[in-house]
Amino acid sequence: MAGSVTLRGKICKKKKANSYEQVDQEKYKNLVYSVTSYKTSAQTPETIFEEDNLLYGPPDKHRPPVKAETKIPKNWVPLINPNKRIPLLNSDSNLPMKISLQKTKMPSVTRVLQQTMSPQQAFYLERWKQKMILELGKDGFAEYTKNLFLQGELFHAALESIFLSEDMAAKEQGEDVAISGYLSSVQHVLKDISEVKALESAVHHETLQYLGLVDCVAKYRGQLCVIDWKTSEKPKPSLKNTFDNPLQVAAYIGAINHDANYDFQVSCGLIVVAYKNGFPAHPHFMDPDLCSQYWNKWLLRLEEYTDRN
Repeated sequence: MAGSVTLRGKICKKKKANSYEQVDQEKYKNLVYSVTSYKTSAQTPETIFEEDNLLYGPPDKHRPPVKAETKIPKNWVPLINPNKRIPLLNSDSNLPMKISLQKTKMPSVTRVLQQTMSPQQAFYLERWKQKMILELGKDGFAEYTKNLFLQGELFHAALESIFLSEDMAAKEQGEDVAISGYLSSVQHVLKDISEVKALESAVHHETLQYLGLVDCVAKYRGQLCVIDWKTSEKPKPSLKNTFDNPLQVAAYIGAINHDANYDFQVSCGLIVVAYKNGFPAHPHFMDPDLCSQYWNKWLLRLEEYTDRN
């Protein structure tokens, strides 16, 4: 036993002489963790943002919380229109409304959001674009974005055919390899949708003077919603992963409620994120309270756009 104790003692002495253990490990543990956990597969603006958070911590730590969270719009207009008269008997037409978008000088919801994007969001978007160009080349990136846009258009057209009960058209589009995964992805959501009131229809806020094109207005689990269909190659399991999409939905809700072409009002929203690989879509429901919060944020962005222009 004594011999073994002596042996252990010798080993112990050798370990103490190990120069690596003289390093202040606590001091460098964050650096070691960052290096060993770093991944180079940043393929989207979101993953680049996550990597930077891991390596450098959350950005702008020295700044106070963004004032827009509590700031009140100067030109506040309610989300629900108190002056809108809803007919006792709504039109019983089985066909959803589909108003064409007219070219005007009014800004679109998409334009306003693009031009008032935060510097941080613009930075990550631009960095993602440059990484993709490095990987695919300029022509390859142009082709990539063109295909994404085309897939989105085909996906929306297929959904429209489904809602209009155009069985043959929907069946043919469902067999299209480019969008078959997206359609499989939303099947469980479609079961909860009923009473479609509008499809790919233009909306115009008569007071605030902006316009947009709504994907769908229908009931989701009994609640009338503005529904926005999104496609993604990366999972977006929470509403915060959808960036400015909630503001877009809130803007459309406000526009419908202040547009005389629509004889109804909406107070809820739904963002459905569909996946190319067929993974079940994430439906993000926005109740009236959440829609009101995003409506205020939208008004601030619209105000910022107006001031700039």
